[in-house]
Amino acid sequence: MTGLLGPAEIRELAARLGVTPTKKLGQNFVHDPNTVRRIVTTAGLAPDDVALEVGPGLGSLTLALLPVAAHVHAVELDRALAAALPDTAARFAGPDAARLTVHPADALRVTAAELADPAPTALVANLPYNVAVPVVLHLLAELPTLRHGLVMVQKEVADRLVAGPGSKVYGVPSVKLAWYARSRAAGKVPPNVFWPVPNVDSGLVAFTRREPPRADVPREAVFAVVDAAFAQRRKTLRAALAGWAGGADRAAAALTAAGVDPGARGESLTVEQFAAIAASAPAASAAAQ
Repeated sequence: MTGLLGPAEIRELAARLGVTPTKKLGQNFVHDPNTVRRIVTTAGLAPDDVALEVGPGLGSLTLALLPVAAHVHAVELDRALAAALPDTAARFAGPDAARLTVHPADALRVTAAELADPAPTALVANLPYNVAVPVVLHLLAELPTLRHGLVMVQKEVADRLVAGPGSKVYGVPSVKLAWYARSRAAGKVPPNVFWPVPNVDSGLVAFTRREPPRADVPREAVFAVVDAAFAQRRKTLRAALAGWAGGADRAAAALTAAGVDPGARGESLTVEQFAAIAASAPAASAAAQ
């Protein structure tokens, strides 16, 4: 790869655009070419992959993606940055700039129709810290064509996303990501590769799409159980799911029908078990009648 952005180029672009990174948008621009090379290599893109990047900022990762992806969709909320990105690509990426489509849009609201030509197959992004989890979950729900991805997020968030049952940081993000994909930790990124320098480490999370654990239960029904279970994570599931089921006895009936101990806590359950509880909701109603 050539034509990547270093500290001098990042500062020059920002000054020319009058851009100052804002905490509100979670902006931390990568200024280390080796880091973006590492991200792209770890993402394992195939020549036919269509990459989706969220929050491209000044274009550091975009420029590393263009030579290796069939196409790159860049979704940028900051209108000034979105408007400048095609010129940056033309300046640094040469003919590869033709593979770029910039979408001035909110990644939390972007739709499959907006990204349909061609449809994204891989999410590769340095995600804004403040919206990382909802962005990943929204895109996996909205874009069934996404086969795999690699995202850089705050290390604490990375740990939660890849945590398994029994871990202290296992929770709602862990279970919901597991509904869509298998995930793994793919390394740490130090603060000094960003401008401005954040006060936390970042982590890489790799994921590969899989079929949902159960096809007979709507995702929304499963996620409602997950949300209820972790809203009061210190309580037993019998108590935590009482509101969801319409009473503690109904919750216990649903849990028993699903083969789950009513005295267990949400942090001990797999996504498959949460799906089984959602599927057993009718059993809870029947038991109460």
